[in-house]
Amino acid sequence: MLKQRWIAYRTLAGKEIHRFLRIWPQTLLPPLVTTSLYFLIFGALMGPRIGPMAGVAYIDYIVPGIVLMAVINHSYANVVSSFFSAKFQRHIEEMLVAPMPSWLILFGYVTGGMARGLTIGLLVSGIAALFTDLEVRHWEIAVAMALLTSLLFSLGGLINAVFARSFDDISIIPNFVLTPLVYLGGVFYSVTLLPPPWHRVSEFNPILYMINAFRYGFLGVADVPVKLAFVIVAGLIGVLGLTAWWLLHHGVGIKH
Repeated sequence: MLKQRWIAYRTLAGKEIHRFLRIWPQTLLPPLVTTSLYFLIFGALMGPRIGPMAGVAYIDYIVPGIVLMAVINHSYANVVSSFFSAKFQRHIEEMLVAPMPSWLILFGYVTGGMARGLTIGLLVSGIAALFTDLEVRHWEIAVAMALLTSLLFSLGGLINAVFARSFDDISIIPNFVLTPLVYLGGVFYSVTLLPPPWHRVSEFNPILYMINAFRYGFLGVADVPVKLAFVIVAGLIGVLGLTAWWLLHHGVGIKH
């Protein structure tokens, strides 16, 4: 039984990874172009005019945020698009009738989402190295937060796909929820610059904690307690993970 489940997991995860690698001009190339423009415009051109942020050069300050932003967006996008396509094309039914437990299906899709998000994160880090000499001060914190963030948003993408009824539905959350939270999460600025009411409001944005913990791993500076950031992310992973498993186990949005 264990060997059979390992083969099923390896097959599903391998399919998901092969899927985004096969269409790399659509999945890997666009984020590299977009982030190159971020580094060029905000870092190289506007950075010297803005000046240091939190005691470091502005381009160095925004690099961790841009890298994690890419991880967030593409971990989410990979799972939501792939799982909804499986529903739309009705080949999700093949997995439902196969001797595959719900948690194994969940792990397979999440692995694919994490693989794409982390791959793009590494590629964006390579692009950043062309614009600045950035040293990572706390590797373990940066790597741990990247892994947990990728896991969290892969789970979020699957939940979005479960409830989506059309291709338009899989773009609502990324466009109207995820993107505002990311840009207001301190990617391009320190929340300490905000006036008191908005500074307090920003503390309810979970992405703020992820970006700042990841930035601490790179630069050793953060606007929020790093330990609190890991507690929040771990708690959200627990909630979304159990929710995603329950939805798959009961066939919500799948068994009609």
